[in-house]
Amino acid sequence: MAADVKILRGNIIHTPALGELETLAGGYLVLEDGVIQGIFPVLPERYAACPVENWGDRLIMPAFADMHLHAPQYPMLGMGMDLPLLEWLNAYTFQTEERFADLDYARRVYRRLAEELIANGTTRVVMFSSRHADATLVLMEELERAGVCGCVGKVNMDRNSGVAQETTEASMAETLRWLDGCRFDHVKPILTPRFTPSCSDELMAFLGRLARERDLPVQSHLSENLDEVAWVRRLHPDCGRYWETYEKFGLWKEGTLMAHCVHSDEAERGAMAGHGVWAVHCAASNVNLCSGTAPVRRLLEDGVRVALGSDVAGGDQLAMYQVVTASIRASKIRSIETGDRPLTVPEAFYLGAAAGQRYFGGGAGFVPGEKLHAIVVDEGAFPEPVRALTLAERFERAVYLMDKSSILAVYSDSRRVDRKERAHGGEI
Repeated sequence: MAADVKILRGNIIHTPALGELETLAGGYLVLEDGVIQGIFPVLPERYAACPVENWGDRLIMPAFADMHLHAPQYPMLGMGMDLPLLEWLNAYTFQTEERFADLDYARRVYRRLAEELIANGTTRVVMFSSRHADATLVLMEELERAGVCGCVGKVNMDRNSGVAQETTEASMAETLRWLDGCRFDHVKPILTPRFTPSCSDELMAFLGRLARERDLPVQSHLSENLDEVAWVRRLHPDCGRYWETYEKFGLWKEGTLMAHCVHSDEAERGAMAGHGVWAVHCAASNVNLCSGTAPVRRLLEDGVRVALGSDVAGGDQLAMYQVVTASIRASKIRSIETGDRPLTVPEAFYLGAAAGQRYFGGGAGFVPGEKLHAIVVDEGAFPEPVRALTLAERFERAVYLMDKSSILAVYSDSRRVDRKERAHGGEI
C-alpha cells in the first residue's frame, strides 16, 4: 500500500540543539504515514506528484511544550498576585481546586483550557489536576479530544492542604482508581505528590512503591520559596536538603520533573543531574509569588535538563510564547544580580519547545523518524519593518510579538488540530 504523504512548504525554523537556530527559506517538510522524513530545500523527485500544503512566506516552527501547569487553577488566572506562595495557596488555590468535585464545572473549564492550549500553539503538556479522580479523567479526556499530548497527574495531598486535603486512605484509593481509568492514546498518567509539606510519609512511600511497580513518572515541586524550604527542613530534620525528601521514598529518579528549583544550590543541582531529574523553570510564577529568579544558566551548566512551564495560575499567562519571553527577561534580571549569562532567544525557545520534545523521547527540532508538532505563524499584524529581515530576525520577532491570532495552523502528533481546520472539515 502506498504511503500517506503530507508535505508542508514554508520558511522552516527550528532549534536542533540548545543555542542553535536553523532556518530554511521556502523549504519542504515531508511526512510519510505521519512520520517526518526530512526537511528539503528542493522537493525530492519521488514526491513530485504529491499535494503540497503551501504556507508561502509564513513561518513553520515547532509547537510549544508546557511542562508544568495546574489545570484546576485556570479559573483563577490573575488572582492573588500580591501574595507570596504559601499565603496564596491558602487564600485562593485550595478553595478553587475544590470546585472540581463538580464534574459539570470540570468539563466546562477543562474543555476551554484544552482549546486555549491548542489555539496558542501548545501541543504537549505535563499537568497537575486536582485531588479528584473523576475530574482528572475528564481533564485527560478533554485534552485528548482537543489534540493535546502529554501527561496528567491526580494530585496527592493528605496534610497541610486546607479545604482541599484528603485522607491518606482516600488519596491512595483514588489514585489507584484513577490509574485504572486511564485509557487514552495521547495523554498518560504521572504520579503527583503536590509537594513534600502536603504529603505524609505514608503517602510518599505509597507513591514511591507505585512509581517503581508500575514504572510511572513523577512530578512535584522543589525549592520554590525560602519559607517552603525552611518548612520542609522542619518536617524532615533527617534530610539535609529538600531533594532528599523525595529520594528517600523512591520519587527522585530518571525523568522526575521538579518545578521551580529557584533556590537549588550547587549540591541540589548536582543531585538532579546525577539522577536524571528535570528542572521546570516557571519564570512568571517565580516573580509573581515573590519566590525569586531561578538559576537557569547554572542548572544548564551543571548538566541539569531544563524545560519551561507556565505554572498557571501562579504564572499569569497560559501562552508559552509569553513564557519563553518571560524566561528571557528573568534571566536578564538574574544576570544583573549575579553575572549569570542570560538566555538568548533561540535558547529560551529551545527550552519552551524542543526540551519538552526531548522529555517525551524525541529529538530537538524537526527530526526524521518522529511525529510532527508544529505551528504556522503569520506576521501580517506585526509592525512593518524598515528593511528586509533575515529569517533569524523574523523568528525573534515572532517569539516576542505573536499571539493566538498569528497562529494559523497547529499540528500535534502529525494531526492538524487547530479550530480553523475543524471549521473546514479537518480530521479532528
